[in-house]
Amino acid sequence: MFNFLKRDKEKTKEGLTKTRESFKTKLQNLIWLDNEITPEFWVDLEDTLIQADLGGEATMQIVDELRARADAERLVNPKKIQALLKEELVKVLNDAGQTAPTRGVWQAKPHVILMVGVNGAGKTTSIGKLAKYFRDQNKRVLLAAGDTFRAAAIEQLQVWGERVKVNVIAHQQGADPGAVAFDAYQSAAANNADVLIIDTAGRLQSKTNLMKELEKIARVLQKGDSTAPHETLLVLDAVTGQNGLNQAREFQKAAPLTGIVLAKLDGTAKGGIVFAIAKELKLPIKYIGTGEGIDDIAEFDAQEFVNDLFED
Repeated sequence: MFNFLKRDKEKTKEGLTKTRESFKTKLQNLIWLDNEITPEFWVDLEDTLIQADLGGEATMQIVDELRARADAERLVNPKKIQALLKEELVKVLNDAGQTAPTRGVWQAKPHVILMVGVNGAGKTTSIGKLAKYFRDQNKRVLLAAGDTFRAAAIEQLQVWGERVKVNVIAHQQGADPGAVAFDAYQSAAANNADVLIIDTAGRLQSKTNLMKELEKIARVLQKGDSTAPHETLLVLDAVTGQNGLNQAREFQKAAPLTGIVLAKLDGTAKGGIVFAIAKELKLPIKYIGTGEGIDDIAEFDAQEFVNDLFED
């Protein structure tokens, strides 16, 4: 049986290489070279976390908690801080509602996932990788080409469907996305699919129109399952850092997001953006893109992620 837990751990570790090398080097220079905890130590720690793209809010919370704990436990050696820092990093993620990986275990069938995100963030690629990921777990997967607005979006999803051997329900360009979602759900139910992943238009020019479109898709889906969609995931490009966070804020105003898919994490040394997302958006990370290959995606595990940041 394919060991997905092992696979996810390996992919996460590989994808974090750039972030880990940058973060760990700066942190170890700070912790292992300083002989005692001084006011300057805390300033340098703040700078280190900010440079890793943790964002101001997450950094201030973590450093304030660490200072309080260091004072309470009367710590004077910076080396004692590392274990506490790991605990605080995990706490930031958990406070945002971070859940354990599902490993493809869902209550509803089909489990319906709406995918949203701006064009160019890696949405279509993430959908394709997720389809492959679930297929490798012997799940029946169906895709729906609900982005009928953008030219070539339907064809791109169909190419991914052929590549990962998953059927794609599609209408012509300009068609009603709600009609696509309806047909896709009916097909998924009739064919005993385990999961239905629906692509949606990646535009934010009019948040009102986008909200109405997503609401219509939800209403259509709820004719078959009153609890659908079960997840609405926003795809963010990790390389864009804080700009991606700004995109997420805008999407959060237009859509009832339940989590984040962080694409291209392997391409940045600022993987600390996951903590900024958790702190500022109060959204859990569900999946992370760990490379350019078709299998380079993993379910996000908060404890494993933090452990990998510090691994030698």
